[in-house]
Amino acid sequence: MTNPIPHRNPYTPGAGHQPPYLAGRAEETNIFRELLSQETILKNLVLTGLRGVGKTVLLDTLKPLAIAEGWVWVGTDMSEQSSLTDERMATRLITDLATWTSSVVVSHSEATPILAQMTRRVDTPLDYRHLMDIYANAPGLPSDKLKAVFDLAWRVAGASQRRGVIFAYDEAQTMSDGNDKDQFPLSMLLDVFQSIQKQGVRFMLVLTGLPTLFPKLVAARTYAERMFRVVVLDHLDDAETKEAILKPIENTPSALPFTDPAIREIYTLSGGYPYFIQFVCRELYDIVLRSMDANAVAPFRNSFEAITQKLDRDFFDGRWAKTTDRQRDLLGVIASIEHCETEFTIQQVEEASKKRLAKGFSSSHVSQMLQALGEAGLVYKNRRGKYSFAVPMLHEFIRRQGI
Repeated sequence: MTNPIPHRNPYTPGAGHQPPYLAGRAEETNIFRELLSQETILKNLVLTGLRGVGKTVLLDTLKPLAIAEGWVWVGTDMSEQSSLTDERMATRLITDLATWTSSVVVSHSEATPILAQMTRRVDTPLDYRHLMDIYANAPGLPSDKLKAVFDLAWRVAGASQRRGVIFAYDEAQTMSDGNDKDQFPLSMLLDVFQSIQKQGVRFMLVLTGLPTLFPKLVAARTYAERMFRVVVLDHLDDAETKEAILKPIENTPSALPFTDPAIREIYTLSGGYPYFIQFVCRELYDIVLRSMDANAVAPFRNSFEAITQKLDRDFFDGRWAKTTDRQRDLLGVIASIEHCETEFTIQQVEEASKKRLAKGFSSSHVSQMLQALGEAGLVYKNRRGKYSFAVPMLHEFIRRQGI
């Protein structure tokens, strides 16, 4: 007697974990393909959206597309430490560039005066040490030095071999100016890329981050609006959510299909956000495996409450625990506002608080508390001057708290 084929749960909720099927991102992928076809780099890319919307997953999906088109891909997660000062930002960029140039050997005849002064060898690899030597010996400010490094790297290593180099950084909203009064790492980043791109150096920036990212770029350099193509990732619609649910088990031996009522419930609970879809489906798939009755709606219905509680514990509770009682009162007021899941204003919050609370909030108090909640990563001020939740489905979680 043969043993039954074990069922493997295909769903992969996690921070940046690649899902078994990427649903609903064809338009965004096509935009990236258009940017890859630029002869002169006029536009860079910003991928932005709430947590759980799939920014990191899409970024990982774009990498092989770029490589297949002849581009070099370098970069990593951007950290606050990496962008704390101009020098640290320069070191971050040169470190990433060196992962490509270190395999390139520069002959003495190709060497620039700066490079020739640093070595008497006929051939030298353009590795991290040599790039940093070029940086140290180039005249000017850190931005001038970094431009010299980029220009040399492209002229001796890139122009005849590659379409270009993509510098891709996740969590880019951590970058900022003003941590030190004399340090402007974000401004330097924009200045360097804008300058070298004008000179024909085919280095492109691809940045992903929370919705606060692009306003930060524009605040640092107003011309950033013209440097970037901004792609805002939103939740999936009904059809895309259905694909995200069903495609992973389409060709699975003895697949356990989800019923239409269950799919509708999943969409309602997940809001169409890719992370939540993966989370709910993984839990439900395990339940189905235990019940071995994929066509029964009852096991699904009886499980959604437990899954919701687990989602609250795993995703929302940690953020909620950092709020004060008064901040929770304010968040409860916001969650009561119609269409609060899209955006809301200080005036709306003030008016709603007077209806719901014995002691309402003044507009100045609302403004101060929203600023504090923004620093905690729960809300953000969008480009229209209004506010939005920075965490998907947070309004539903707040309502479940009975605030």
